Amino acid sequence: MIRYILTDRKFLILLFIVNLVGTIYGYIWYESQLEITPPIFMIFVPDSPTASLFFTIFLLLFIFKKHFPYIEALAIITLFKYGVWAVAMNGLTWLVQGDLGWQGYMLIASHGAMAIQGLLYAPYYKIKLRHIVVAGIWTLHNDIIDYVFEMMPIYSSLTSYMNEIGYFTFWLSIISIIIAYRLTVTNNKR
Repeated sequence: MIRYILTDRKFLILLFIVNLVGTIYGYIWYESQLEITPPIFMIFVPDSPTASLFFTIFLLLFIFKKHFPYIEALAIITLFKYGVWAVAMNGLTWLVQGDLGWQGYMLIASHGAMAIQGLLYAPYYKIKLRHIVVAGIWTLHNDIIDYVFEMMPIYSSLTSYMNEIGYFTFWLSIISIIIAYRLTVTNNKR
């Protein structure tokens, strides 16, 4: 049943539209941060919308029965990573501030869905080890840009926790890469 739904053309088109709209909204959400970002770092700052963009491209290709494994590897790793990351950061914001506005709850729901959808499509990716390696390098490089060059998403109430958040993010990247490898490369060998 789930396999039928995930591969149904109408569902794929709907999922593509939802992800496209979410991606556009995500880039708009980052607009104020992008205005103060040096051009060399621009591509690495809007983490979640870029992850969503990778998945949106995957969906478009999948609708037409095409594959681009590097995009697929970037999608599964970054969707899971930034989906979990945003849920955790909004949860931490709630703990630190004692409340969370409607946008925070919306971000928890949408990013939780991001993480799940990337994993649900794992059986359909055509990923090999080299694709995971490239996507892993991109992901870890992004962590360096975020936490060494301080281009991470701005959560003003969490600025005093940047070292801990950077450490958490690094290990979340490693876990995301391992999960992507296990769900795609390892399962494809069986």
